[in-house]
Amino acid sequence: MELFGRHAEIAALDRLLNRAADGAGAGLMLWGEPGIGKTALLEHAVEAASDATVLRCRGTRMETGLAFAALHELLWPVLDRLETLAAPQAAALRGALGMSRDPANRFLIGAAVLSLVSGLARERPVLVVVDDAQWIDEATVQCLVFVARRVATEPVAVLLTGHEDPASGPWESVPALEVGGLADDDARRLVAAVLPEADPGRVDRTVRAAGGNPLALYELPTLDRETGGEAPHPPPGAPAPVGPRLRRAFYVRAEGLKPSTRALLLLAAAEGRGDRHVVHRAGAGWGVDTSSWDEALRSGLLHASGARLDFRHPLVPAAIYDGAPLPERQAAHRALAAALPPDATTERAWHLAAAADGPDEHVATLLEHAAEQCLRRSAAPIAARTLCRAAELSPEPADAARRLAAAARAAWDAGHAGAARQLLQDAERLGGVLPVVRLSGGLRGILEFTHGMPERAHRYLLCDMAVVPRTRRAVELGTVAVRAAWSAGRSDLQREALRRVRAVDTDDDSAVSGLMPVLRNWWSCYDETGDVTPTSADLTSDTVGRLGTAAWELLPPVPLVQVWGVDGGLIDVLSLQAAQLRRRHELTALALVLAQISVLDTAAGRWDAAALGAAEGLRLAEEVGAEHLAVQSRSALGMLAAARGEYRGVDEHTGRVLQVSVPRGVRAFTASAYWLRGRAALFDGRPQEALSDLRCLAEPGHEAAHRTFALLAAVDTVEAAAQVGSGDVVEAQVAMVEEWARRTGATWARTAGHRLRAIVERGPAAEESFRAALAVTGAGAHPFEYARTRLLYGEWLRRARRRADARSQLAAAADTFNRLGAEPLRARALREQALTDRRSAPHDTGPSTAAGLTAQELRVARLAADRLTNREIAAQLLISPRTVGHHLTNVYLKLGITNRAELARIDVDGDLRLDST
Repeated sequence: MELFGRHAEIAALDRLLNRAADGAGAGLMLWGEPGIGKTALLEHAVEAASDATVLRCRGTRMETGLAFAALHELLWPVLDRLETLAAPQAAALRGALGMSRDPANRFLIGAAVLSLVSGLARERPVLVVVDDAQWIDEATVQCLVFVARRVATEPVAVLLTGHEDPASGPWESVPALEVGGLADDDARRLVAAVLPEADPGRVDRTVRAAGGNPLALYELPTLDRETGGEAPHPPPGAPAPVGPRLRRAFYVRAEGLKPSTRALLLLAAAEGRGDRHVVHRAGAGWGVDTSSWDEALRSGLLHASGARLDFRHPLVPAAIYDGAPLPERQAAHRALAAALPPDATTERAWHLAAAADGPDEHVATLLEHAAEQCLRRSAAPIAARTLCRAAELSPEPADAARRLAAAARAAWDAGHAGAARQLLQDAERLGGVLPVVRLSGGLRGILEFTHGMPERAHRYLLCDMAVVPRTRRAVELGTVAVRAAWSAGRSDLQREALRRVRAVDTDDDSAVSGLMPVLRNWWSCYDETGDVTPTSADLTSDTVGRLGTAAWELLPPVPLVQVWGVDGGLIDVLSLQAAQLRRRHELTALALVLAQISVLDTAAGRWDAAALGAAEGLRLAEEVGAEHLAVQSRSALGMLAAARGEYRGVDEHTGRVLQVSVPRGVRAFTASAYWLRGRAALFDGRPQEALSDLRCLAEPGHEAAHRTFALLAAVDTVEAAAQVGSGDVVEAQVAMVEEWARRTGATWARTAGHRLRAIVERGPAAEESFRAALAVTGAGAHPFEYARTRLLYGEWLRRARRRADARSQLAAAADTFNRLGAEPLRARALREQALTDRRSAPHDTGPSTAAGLTAQELRVARLAADRLTNREIAAQLLISPRTVGHHLTNVYLKLGITNRAELARIDVDGDLRLDST
């Protein structure tokens, strides 16, 4: 088949196929208006890929609501290959395709399809062709997106067509190519090929009317001839969409057929799946006979191949269906519902729903059962739509409210929080707030916690935990209520929620009561009265297993258990949670858990894994529109960026965090952003800027004030304060950490307490504190902080002229920083190492030449030691602030120091030695 004017598109397809043949698989979405030639390009690709295995399917309006309908069509030719898959994948795929009642989950289904396609690709290249992707059911879409993202190293090409730009839809990760209209010259060539006898006037009218649309160029001249000139053309210069004109033209053609043939075409259009047997059985009561079939096929509007029916173009069934009167469409759906096999419950429910004149409890019940099947097959988005239609058909408001509440849960499970919120509001208008709380399991509070304001979430959750019928759910909601109060930085709300959740009687629920020792220990982390202190204990494998399969709502925020030092075993629980959530395809909760895992991985020195997990969590959170969860992943990525010296990334992540957290009062997120900004400035040698951010964490009433983060950030706050000489801040922060270490015995706090004490002490006491910090049992489990202690100790040893000991500590620190990719501190450690190799200058010279300082450098050093700013020094010495900075750099290098705090301890009026007393 010759394609006119499609050289660029054909070249793109050839590149796609050639790359796939070479093992570099990829996808491509061809998009444009109906009839623009996308399907013709698909056919060209199929012909060009003659050596490939071709798997293809086509979206239809009727199947949009049928989970995995398109996937069933796509894989039908290779279903015998299911036996080659791993047993869990094969079982999941059979369940999705309706071949068994095995429970299905989205992740395993995607993995199974990927394995199946990869297996085929080992024999020959594979071309996956999806036409009219805009009508593919959502379950299949998510599965194919999963596959398309993972074929980069396989000889697999995924080629799709759609009506809209995929940039903002589910196919956004697939490269796209817009297919535009033909140029006038190419359009005339096409018309001449279709109708060689056409006179120039007709050709010009057709080209003008078609607007470059190949289908219109092909159909309008013939329709004009067949319909006696009734095919519509716009007046000269009047723009008119091609689609409506073609629809009207196709409908005019169908109107010329006999009534029984029109009935057949309407049945085929309403059936939507192309099942010839179902249409044949439905037509038996409508007078559809052999002659009707012959006329329909001769018309060219309908094609038959075996048991499959296809229309000439998707616009044809749309024109026939939309043009038919409503009573005829309803009758067609009733006939099709009666013609379906007994096990086609979902299809029957939808046909009867389309035929309903008004409320119908029988049909609503059928749809509700169909939705339950969708949920068993991990098709939550389709279940939500099905339940919405069931609610529309419910005669009683209470039943409608129940179905809308269930639809909200399904939408939430699918990651569609906005839709879930709207459905809950609709349900509340019909059934009242508290009944919907019971029906939805307190979903409104969970939605508010993950997408709204924590104080409002706290209020909802405390109210709702008294309403939900199950003890376990009450405990889950109460736990999230405490967490919401912690997120808001409201200790008063925290105490109230903690009291309520502790009061829940769990004796009647063995599953929850068995976890209560661990849960109560975690809850104690919220107790600021000091009456109860959590204990650090390793979780047994049985406890990990039970927590890993429990609701995510029961788990504590990682920073809180970190600050208490009771995070042992939590990484195992969260990893198991992530696996379970992947299998259930609960994207919102998975995004939350991945962000939490990333925090633990960062602390443990698994930075590559942390970055991957946080990036995936961010992507998922953005996909489902969960800004709160995106913020948590951004915080994790920002922590890595600060340590790696990626300061632009820190600014980007913290800026986005604050845009969400400050207006909504999520102080935990705000505090995290301030901490990251301060940490980045500290590592970049900007201690004053760092301190201005870090001291806010402990400032009552500040938007970033949060006790948990103030404690975790204390090691950075003290180091910054010491460098700029803010002794009051240093003493307060050191005292806070040491008191916390005495109260909790947390490894990090004991280590930090010794390290910070070493910073403020002098002489042997400082060294004793450094050694104590390094000797704390378990301190090495946090390699980055352990290396920071060694760096500070090595710097102290170098200043004390113990070069060999300093080199040992600095080399170990540099090695850890290098392994982690912590470039700023690695560079600092290496600079310090280089200084240990310098011989100190003789000290028997006068102050003006000691250590090689020039007279001007010595004057600058004296003023800086007196804590004058660069601008103040410049004013006294009549030089520029930049020159002051230049002199200070030389002073630091010659004296072997790195900041003003160390300069203040130099005897600038004597022999320029470091005062170590």
